[in-house]
Amino acid sequence: MKTVNPKKKFGQNFLKDISIANQIVSLISVEKTKTIIEVGPGMGILTKEILKIDKINKKFIELDIECCDYLLNNFSEIKKDLINDDFLKFDIKKYNPPVTIIGNFPYNISSQILFKVFENKEIIYEMIGMFQYEVAERICSNKGTKKYGILSVLIQAFFSVELLIKIRPESFNPPPKVTSAVIRIIKVRDNIDCDEILFKHIIKSAFNQRRKTLRNSLKSFKKIENIKEHSIFDKRAEELDVDDYIFLTNLLSNGNI
Repeated sequence: MKTVNPKKKFGQNFLKDISIANQIVSLISVEKTKTIIEVGPGMGILTKEILKIDKINKKFIELDIECCDYLLNNFSEIKKDLINDDFLKFDIKKYNPPVTIIGNFPYNISSQILFKVFENKEIIYEMIGMFQYEVAERICSNKGTKKYGILSVLIQAFFSVELLIKIRPESFNPPPKVTSAVIRIIKVRDNIDCDEILFKHIIKSAFNQRRKTLRNSLKSFKKIENIKEHSIFDKRAEELDVDDYIFLTNLLSNGNI
């Protein structure tokens, strides 16, 4: 079958460098994984290598029907595991954990993919993905930097993060206008010692007004009145690491020092 023409509406930039594909798939923690889910296999450059892995359940989720037809014609063994669906709407909780998510992700939904990983963190052991380099930097950023933000804190609360491979545009068809990078995140803890819903709410509120001190950005929280003189409220959102946000959540949850 002829090759698939990349479609802008799906944010498709097909990886064509086989050596990079091999590097990406080699990162999978096969000894820890029971299910591999590839997001957007496209023309199957990662799929081909994933299919070589034995004794692990594999699923391939592809939204583009033309890519599905291509994959079925070129990888006959994929038939029962290829799913024509939108990963962002797809229920991954029905698969056996631990789950590894892997893919050359469409850059226009990369943040949404990371939020979905966060929402399903109880079953996801790791994620290995291709991102726009600037997004990859954001996820891996530490406190005190301009790129440190909501996703940095949420992901780092449960996962270790590594930026592993920087990739030039000419490794793709068509070449994107940006540099790309592969990041790997690996689960390091299942729970945090605070109210997780409040934790997320505090982080989002703090970074939505990141130029303000926490005393001002979090003033809508009722219990802050009792504790607003605490020194932590002199800081801004990007000055707190994950443990600081856990401490802050417990502070606001209890309403006292």
